[in-house]
Amino acid sequence: MTQGPITIRPATAADAAAIAAIYAPYVLSGTVSFENEAPDARQIRARMAASDGLYPWIVATSGDDGDGAGVLAYAYATRFRDRPAYRYVVETSIYVAGGTQRQGVGRLLYEALVDTLRAQGFTQAIGVISLPNDASITLHEAVGFRRAGVYREIGYKQGRWIDVGFWQCELNPSAVPPAEPRPFSETGVVRA
Repeated sequence: MTQGPITIRPATAADAAAIAAIYAPYVLSGTVSFENEAPDARQIRARMAASDGLYPWIVATSGDDGDGAGVLAYAYATRFRDRPAYRYVVETSIYVAGGTQRQGVGRLLYEALVDTLRAQGFTQAIGVISLPNDASITLHEAVGFRRAGVYREIGYKQGRWIDVGFWQCELNPSAVPPAEPRPFSETGVVRA
């Protein structure tokens, strides 16, 4: 259960252990993540650093969380595909701590991520959801994502084949020529 006001802010290296702790159950006991081994804080810090100031990593916290304590959820964006023509599109992810699910924290955080990506100038966000996952579908659709398609039986985990759905959110019009996205380090977290 959350206590105190919810704060949405950029994630820092000090949050890596809390982020790793939130993510681990999704890796170890479910099919939401296709990783088999949960990354530790060092690996999370490396992933955050790999964003090179372009892609946002943000957290929702409650209370005074100066050292990473109080992190309730995290969300981030990454490169959608490796080819240069895809640089205007991002893939998004969000993970909420087990005790804070279905309390509105995820929606507040994901709305802030989408608003931030809009301010940066990205054109599309893609959410990738292992199926079935009604809670994730509901969250994505609540913040403006729409179903774009399903790949059947493309992930094998926990003794079964898993379908993966793609949800897409238009962030900005696809101008010709497109403007280069602004780095997260310039925009910070934006809440419309």
